[in-house]
Amino acid sequence: MSNNPLIHPTAIIDSSAVIASYVTIGPYCIIGPNVTIGEGTKLHSHVVIGGYTRIGQHNEIFQFASVGEVCQDLKYAGEETWLEIGDHNKIREHCSLHRGTVQDNSLTKIGSHNLLMVNTHIAHDCRVGDHNIFANNVGVAGHVQVGDYVVVGGNSGIHQFCKINSYSMIGGASLILKDVPAYVMVSGNPAHAFAMNVEGMRRKGWSKDVIQGLREAFKLIYKSGLTTEQAIEQIRSDILPNVAEAQRLIDSLEQSERGIVR
Repeated sequence: MSNNPLIHPTAIIDSSAVIASYVTIGPYCIIGPNVTIGEGTKLHSHVVIGGYTRIGQHNEIFQFASVGEVCQDLKYAGEETWLEIGDHNKIREHCSLHRGTVQDNSLTKIGSHNLLMVNTHIAHDCRVGDHNIFANNVGVAGHVQVGDYVVVGGNSGIHQFCKINSYSMIGGASLILKDVPAYVMVSGNPAHAFAMNVEGMRRKGWSKDVIQGLREAFKLIYKSGLTTEQAIEQIRSDILPNVAEAQRLIDSLEQSERGIVR
């Protein structure tokens, strides 16, 4: 039992856990072995931090979340693997975030300033960047990579090993089986691409010229009849000189290993 007034007396904390100053731990929380929790983080009641987890500063984790539990991969055989979470994230009720596997880099990593709404699942070995929003009941399978400023609509599922690139948007109840290029909006089961995330660009204050240039790039990729390689070369020659943001789109296309959502 802790004498710290910010830690509820019913919380169970492993002796190896390192709890920074000004961390709030609510009733009936369980903190497992080899856990580090950074300053200002708040755990509401009944949160379980399974073990081998590093949590940064000023996160808020709501009741009944399961963070840092062993993964569901049938190949997992008890090896030491980790979960890392950055700063200023909100992890809502019933979310589950699992540790990595030795078949990858033994690490699941969540960045900073993310919102994981109710019942979001982040599986083993995922890499999630910053400023992303996962709406209710999103399921992210193993080894998925998510960039920055991505929005994933509720009840969507993302297949293992997919890449969801920065500033893209996934509509609700979508099934993602291939990579989503940067800036692109996709929706459906299976998902199809239908536009650039123009509203997201406007909210970031991007200029009309940048937005129009990226719209032209979308047309080259999806509506011109060109192959992906041909579209990349035309974007590089015609759009990139005036729209530096097009490089992120080119990179997402060239780095795709599964092919892109069409």
